[in-house]
Amino acid sequence: MKIRCYSELIQLPTMKDRYEYLKLSNKVGEETFGYDRVFNQNFYSSDIWRKVRREVIIRDNACDLAMPGYEIDNHVTIHHMNPVTREDVKNEEWEKLTDPEYLICVSYRTHQAIHYGDSSLLPQLPIERRPGDTCPWR
Repeated sequence: MKIRCYSELIQLPTMKDRYEYLKLSNKVGEETFGYDRVFNQNFYSSDIWRKVRREVIIRDNACDLAMPGYEIDNHVTIHHMNPVTREDVKNEEWEKLTDPEYLICVSYRTHQAIHYGDSSLLPQLPIERRPGDTCPWR
């Protein structure tokens, strides 16, 4: 599996390109680090995670997939670009877990789209309206 990284991701010009770079297409119920709720909550409440989370949010300006114009107006999720396992946490693979080069800000819906391969969940910019563009007799 190819290692995904932030420096490659931000070179991609569109939200759709970035989504395609990251999508996993997992099945519902497939075991991942996030599947073990009690175990992962210990990690996500740690001081080291809180510090790196704050750094990533600042770096990405709290924008979905670090795309300007796609500001996240509610809870920001920090997505591990490369799947994390319980063993990674147990073995304290800190580089894989906390290196900002492998982390990105996402909204809840974008996170779902990445994991389940459903691009319909991605945010869309509003359609730019022009005078008369909704006129029924044109």
